[in-house]
Amino acid sequence: MKLTVGGPLKAAFRPWVEGIEHIPAEGPAILASNHLSFSDSFFLPAVLDRKVTFIAKAEYFTTPGVKGRLTAAFFKGLGQLPVDRSGARGAGEAAIKAGIEVLERGELFGIYPEGTRSPDGRLYRGKPGGLARVALATGAPVIPVAMIDTEKIQPPGKVMPKLMRPGIRIGEPLDFSRYQGMEHDRFVLRALTDEVMYEIMKLSGQEYVDMYATAAKRQIAEAAKAEREAEKAAKAALTQAAKDQAAKQQPES
Repeated sequence: MKLTVGGPLKAAFRPWVEGIEHIPAEGPAILASNHLSFSDSFFLPAVLDRKVTFIAKAEYFTTPGVKGRLTAAFFKGLGQLPVDRSGARGAGEAAIKAGIEVLERGELFGIYPEGTRSPDGRLYRGKPGGLARVALATGAPVIPVAMIDTEKIQPPGKVMPKLMRPGIRIGEPLDFSRYQGMEHDRFVLRALTDEVMYEIMKLSGQEYVDMYATAAKRQIAEAAKAEREAEKAAKAALTQAAKDQAAKQQPES
């Protein structure tokens, strides 16, 4: 990825980076980033010398046919691990296990605490399960990362990216050794996650929303559906009114 996609990506978009000195030259670390665009998983690894491993749904790796094999090879090249979302607890447990394995090998593990891309560019509440449990299970430092303007390059639903300079701000590593042995305390998991999200907010300058991005996406989808239904009802009412007017005028003629 660094030799093929990474080089042209940096040459075309010229991403700026602040705080790259906070990435350790070796040893495990968790990169906890906000998530604005699909391209976040391209830009962050491209500007680092070390490999960053993310997780991805298993369907990217198991689709049959030539296209499926090319897709699988592409995601493997990006350093992404397949996570089977089936089973009793879905992707959560699989993601935690995958993250622990990456860090135990002394590598960098990338994670998006929001769990999904922001629907409107704001920063949403972090999910406490994955990030906090992986950090406490491994003792690895958590490095907050802020992606800047990547949502403007490739908004959701857009195929062709817009040529502009995105930014990446990397904060100082956070040490949560004070919480060791407390990975089953939900208040500790919440506190750890909130501390990381606060650091990301300071780096990104985003407006913070104290709700999950998945819930916000549902609200946006429901509002869009209600708007479409209202427009449909309004058109139907206008059509019926026109018919009624025509029927009223016909006897008079």
